Amino acid sequence: MTLSMGYRGGASEAGSRKGSAMSGDAVPGGLRLVGLSHVNDPGRVSVYPGDPAPRLETVAVLERDGFYLRTVFMGEHTGTHWGAPGHFTPGGLLADEMVPEDLFRPAVKVDVRAACAADPGYAVTVADLQRWEERHGRIPEESVVVIWTGWEERFGTEAFLPHPGFSPEAVTWLIDTGRLGERGGTGTDAFSPDVSTDTGFVVSRLVYRRRRISLEVLAHLADLPATGAWVLCGGQINKAGSGSTALIYGVLTVGM
Repeated sequence: MTLSMGYRGGASEAGSRKGSAMSGDAVPGGLRLVGLSHVNDPGRVSVYPGDPAPRLETVAVLERDGFYLRTVFMGEHTGTHWGAPGHFTPGGLLADEMVPEDLFRPAVKVDVRAACAADPGYAVTVADLQRWEERHGRIPEESVVVIWTGWEERFGTEAFLPHPGFSPEAVTWLIDTGRLGERGGTGTDAFSPDVSTDTGFVVSRLVYRRRRISLEVLAHLADLPATGAWVLCGGQINKAGSGSTALIYGVLTVGM
């Protein structure tokens, strides 16, 4: 068994940080982890329009202070992150009101890269999800449904906008059929589960009506299998937070 947290670059160097895979000790229970987060690099980041620009500032150095320390300034939804229901729902749970079970969910990955490459404003349809189920079986209840759009390769470039997302009809179907349940959610390697042209955030408002989460600006989705994995969300738990920048991991059984 190995602990795999590799930050392997995608087809575009601008879209994914390149680096060597890091191996660790065995994970109990026959599990392994894959990293699904971008590196926090203010020099190469896509920031949602209107959000503050992130900064990393060195405040202590070894030579002068005997230790190395930096301050971090960024929005809660910059880079790889998860959102809490209160991000869009009045009275919804905020980051410090959630429990670990809310942030550890079964996950499926729907590969829509071809459709998104042909149409940057593509909205994933009910038919896309039904075709996925014809191949892989029913989406488990309370899952995070991740769409693999290919936008992770555009991260840090102007091509990150516009971006694809879910159609409202697709998310309504996931909710009405119980597939998202009370504790599921959506995921994407783009800015948002909403198509970028939807300024009303219809999909986000649907997702966050319960104690569901949204995982956004994911990376390394090639490492996440279509089914059988879980996602584990970390990050800073801010008081009354709308979500958090995060280390997000795929949790897989050995051999997946």
